[in-house]
Amino acid sequence: MKGRVIGALAVVIVWALAIAAAPASAAPAPSSTAPGAPGSESYFDLARKDCVGTAANTTSKVWFTVADGVLSDTYWPTVDATNVHTLQYLVTDGHTFTDLQTRDMTYKVLPDFTGMSCTVVATPKQAARGYSITTTYIADPGRNAVLMRTRFDAPRGDQLYVRLDPLAGGTGGGGSQNAGGNSAVLTGNGVPVAFNTNTTTQASNRDYAVPTYMALESSGGFSSASVGYADSASDGLTMLGSAHKLTPYDSAPDGHVTLTAGLSLPRDRTVDLALGFGETQSDALSTAAGAVSRRFDDTWSRYEAGWLRYDHGLRRPSLRLGAAAVREYYESVNVVKASEDKTFPGAIAAGLASPWGQAIPAGNFTGGEPTYFGSYREVFARDLYEAFAGLLVAGDIHTAQDTTRFLFERQQQPDGSMPRNSLENGKVAPDTGGLQLDETSYPILMDWQSGLAHDSSLYKNHVIPAADFLVAHGPSDGVERWEEQSGFSPSTIAAEIGGLTAAAHIAKVNHDPLHADIYQATADYFARNIKMWTLTTKGPYGTGTYFLRLSKTGDPNAAISYNLGNGSITDDQRRIVDQGFLELVRLGVLPANDSDVQASLKVIDATIEVD
Repeated sequence: MKGRVIGALAVVIVWALAIAAAPASAAPAPSSTAPGAPGSESYFDLARKDCVGTAANTTSKVWFTVADGVLSDTYWPTVDATNVHTLQYLVTDGHTFTDLQTRDMTYKVLPDFTGMSCTVVATPKQAARGYSITTTYIADPGRNAVLMRTRFDAPRGDQLYVRLDPLAGGTGGGGSQNAGGNSAVLTGNGVPVAFNTNTTTQASNRDYAVPTYMALESSGGFSSASVGYADSASDGLTMLGSAHKLTPYDSAPDGHVTLTAGLSLPRDRTVDLALGFGETQSDALSTAAGAVSRRFDDTWSRYEAGWLRYDHGLRRPSLRLGAAAVREYYESVNVVKASEDKTFPGAIAAGLASPWGQAIPAGNFTGGEPTYFGSYREVFARDLYEAFAGLLVAGDIHTAQDTTRFLFERQQQPDGSMPRNSLENGKVAPDTGGLQLDETSYPILMDWQSGLAHDSSLYKNHVIPAADFLVAHGPSDGVERWEEQSGFSPSTIAAEIGGLTAAAHIAKVNHDPLHADIYQATADYFARNIKMWTLTTKGPYGTGTYFLRLSKTGDPNAAISYNLGNGSITDDQRRIVDQGFLELVRLGVLPANDSDVQASLKVIDATIEVD
């Protein structure tokens, strides 16, 4: 996707409309460029999320998350493009204290019946201060904005501020390298804007990046506002911590920037905030202004109604499960559906978070370009199969078929295999690893299970190459499901048997008996030998007979040791067990009452069960 080109006249008109629509602001005239560039090194944020949400449509291409009780990773316009480290509140009495939400407050999250809205109540760790901040987070279903309704209850004249620590465009700058630095400005109307016009990172296949602008707007305007550099004298947090007021800087170019503003609260102490996104500053300003100009309750109702319509089309769970379980069912399906990208149908991210993100610098170079950190917000065929299975069971056949087509039509490689993971456009991600045969197997199962077997083009151009690849490379090639070890893996081989059996059925549907015979014969050969390859009869646990995590050479009784990786131990393969063998039962290769399956379950319970 390329950035839009907007004529000069259009820019002037949009700018004028945005300023006219924006609430009046009492911010003092900005003074200068902020000192302290480029600020401290930036990092990505926590993967431990309290909430996640997005509109149940493709009009609004914004996803929000909440972590540690504050706005965290916020994705726009694709699910892999994070733009926010944190947006959080500060409270000061103007004289003696300044509290930061993640540092000085505790919080609780209130339940929501769709799981897609999030209400957080924050209170001070020093209870005597007596204030509370109640914030409801939603995505505006009509525009690219996160909308926040905030009520501030305080027993005295405490002041409420908001501080945005951005990662515009997925990078954050700062530190000695200052790669992918953001910039921040205050508009003439006192509205804080952060931006990053760079669209190039080390992820060369990511050809859909766009310039990123985000504007922070308030329904009541701001009493003061400033932009600066993180952890420097110009950081709003530093100023409020020392002087308990802001020095209004209007510009902070190219670094790890922060944007801080004081909220002008009406008599009911409730205000709406919007973080609006766009490819230009005028787009972001008009989006944010439009979001806060509407009644929050009306927008919230439309947001929830979208998810209720989606839920109404799902298969209904039994009410005998109880209200809590029924709500969890709908929340769970909604989170899976919410993880689908809105530009590339069927591209469901493995997770809307970044494990280890808080330890990953967002302002470093990789291979001479700013670092791209897609983390689990990329598409892994194995994880997508799990999402597919959930959607299929819930009755969302349309999305299930979209995921299947995504894997075959966008992600599949010329040799028929699947990469370990891809970007949202299906192209190989920069952190992709080696071959994993289960990831080539699952898409074939998905084709059969989602009812696409009659699509002859899909069969000829995609199913046959994938199945042929499994015949040529199975049962053992590449690494097993945890991506650490080569060898004969029960879980991987189970997926191969399932995939090849599905391929045989699809071949019959498409009147191709030759391929049907080849695929089924290969699947049957793997099934006949699975125990010979992966079931030890000389192990140290139980009766000595059980399935291994994997056997390195296909001889499960051999005294072969390997290292588990990631700084872990080295041990005899016969002492390393996991529950991967249960895939043999789930996919119908072995019955649940198989004696070796039962013996292996006892070994698992005796060795790695945790109560």
